[in-house]
Amino acid sequence: MKLNEEEQAMLAGELGQAARLAIEHQIKVGDFFGAEDFVPVTQAHIMADTESLGEAGVRWLESLSGHGDSRDAVRIPTITDPRGTDFAKAGMLKQAPWMLTLERRTIDAFVKLGVSMTDTCINYQTIQAPTRGEHLAFGDTGVVIYSNSICGARSNFEGGPSALSAGLTGRTPRYGFHLDAHRQATVRFQVDWTPQSLNDWGALGGVIGRLAGNYWSVPVVEGLQGYPGSDALKHFGAAMASFGSIALFHLVGITPEASLLKDVGGEKLPVSHRIGQAEVKALQASYAVDDEIDVVVFSAPQLSLYELRQLADLCEGRRFVRPLLAVTSPQVKPDADRFGITGRIEAAGGQVLSGMCFYQSYAREIAEANGWKRLATNSAKLVNILGGYGYVPMLASMEHCVEAAQTGRLA
Repeated sequence: MKLNEEEQAMLAGELGQAARLAIEHQIKVGDFFGAEDFVPVTQAHIMADTESLGEAGVRWLESLSGHGDSRDAVRIPTITDPRGTDFAKAGMLKQAPWMLTLERRTIDAFVKLGVSMTDTCINYQTIQAPTRGEHLAFGDTGVVIYSNSICGARSNFEGGPSALSAGLTGRTPRYGFHLDAHRQATVRFQVDWTPQSLNDWGALGGVIGRLAGNYWSVPVVEGLQGYPGSDALKHFGAAMASFGSIALFHLVGITPEASLLKDVGGEKLPVSHRIGQAEVKALQASYAVDDEIDVVVFSAPQLSLYELRQLADLCEGRRFVRPLLAVTSPQVKPDADRFGITGRIEAAGGQVLSGMCFYQSYAREIAEANGWKRLATNSAKLVNILGGYGYVPMLASMEHCVEAAQTGRLA
C-alpha cells in the first residue's frame, strides 16, 4: 500500500504505540483486499461485545490502552455498538458476575482510548447520521447497510480490531464500498407487494438477502410503493444483512444513489427475481409456530422512540404472564422515561433495557438460567440468529407478540 508521510510516521511509532499497532493491522487488511492506499474516515463504530471478545480479547484491549501515552487515543469520533448487558437489569436477566466483570474491564479500556460509549446499533437515528459520500469505518451490519444505502455514505463491514484501528489512525484501506465501482447494482429485483408492518419489512429484506447471497452483491429493488420510514428501512436492511451479508442496496426512486434505475447500472441487468406477498409470508411461516412461548423480545435493531411508543400503546390495560423485553439505546431511554413510555410498558409487566443487544448478551446462558426456549419477536434479523443459540424463534407482528406475552401463546 502507498503510505503518505503521516501514515509512515504512524508505522514508525512516531505517533504512539497504539497508532503503530493499528496501522500495521490496517496494512495487512489492505494488502489482503488489494487496496492501493488509505481513505480518510470521519467516524468509526466498533463492534466489541465481550461474548465475542472473551478474556483474550479484553486483555488485548487493555494492552492497547495501557501504554500511558497521551497519544494513544482515537483521532476521530469513535463510538460503540451495544454492550453485553444493561447493568441495571443484569439481575433480572440472571447474568453471571463474570460477565459483568468482563463488561466493566472492556468499558474501562475503551474509555482510556477516548472511545465514546454510545452502546447503540441505531446511531444513524440517534447520534449523528452519516451524509452522502462520507467515508466511514463502521462495524455493525445493520449500521453499515443503513449508512451505505439510506444515507449514501461509504463503509465496509469493519471487524472490531479494524474499526478500532480506524478510530486510532483516522483512515481505513480504500477498497470495497469506498469505491464507485463496487456501488453499482449487481442483481435486480422486482417487488410486487409493499409491506406495512415492521416484521413484513424485515421478512422482505430477509428474502432479498437470501437470494442475493453474498457480501459483494448489490441488490437494486423496483416496485415499492410510497416512501418507507426510518424504522421500516432499519428492519429491512438489518434483515437483508443478516440473511445475505449484504452491505448496500438501492431502492429505485427512494435511496439517494438510485433516483433512476440507470443511476446504479440497473437497466443493464435482467430482472433476476420477482417477489410478492407469497414469498414474504413463506419466510415468516418458516418461523411461525402456533405454540406456547417463554419470552417476547424486541431487539436487533434497538427500538426507536416511536417503536417504543407504539409498544406502550399496545401494553395499555394488559398484564403479561411471560417476560417481555424491549431493548433500546442509551440515547432513547431517557426520553422514553421522561415521556412516560417506559412506565407504561413496565406497568404491564414488561422490561425496557438500555444499551445492549439481546443476542450479544450471552443469549444461550441467559436462556438456560431463565428456562427460555420459545421466543417471539417482530425482528427478522433476530429470528435468523437465535436458532444458533438454542432458541425456537418465532416471527410475528408487534401486536401478536404483545398478545403472546399476555396469554403465553403465540397464535
